[in-house]
Amino acid sequence: MSNKINYFALVLFVLSVLFQTTVHGKEKHMSGPAQNGVLIYSSDLSNLSEFYEKLFGMRVVRTTNDFINLETNGFNLIIHVPPFDMPTKVFSPIKLFLTVDDITISREEAVKLGGQAFEGEWSNPIFKVSNIADRDGNHIQIRQFNK
Repeated sequence: MSNKINYFALVLFVLSVLFQTTVHGKEKHMSGPAQNGVLIYSSDLSNLSEFYEKLFGMRVVRTTNDFINLETNGFNLIIHVPPFDMPTKVFSPIKLFLTVDDITISREEAVKLGGQAFEGEWSNPIFKVSNIADRDGNHIQIRQFNK
């Protein structure tokens, strides 16, 4: 019986150490650089940052000479100076999707801010979607959830 108690105590001790390591590890990562998000290259950081700040209500959390880090609701967007010469025509297989309160107003605001609004709107039982582009031509799917 004593061996079972000792074994059980040892298991609890090991689990508590593992849990503490996991918890402390997460705290350490949370206070550092963003764990998830999207990186967009741009040669005009402040111009593109303004687009995302005004259209999606993102806030600047860090600025350097090489990048601007924006955040909203746990989503991180890093606008970074390209480390190489960017081609004039770029197609990226990555498309952002961001939630908005009103697709129609957001489409109009995107154009006012120097972006584009593409034709078409699609819906499913949960949300409707439309496509826009930011000032640098990066495509964004905007989603309006049904209320």
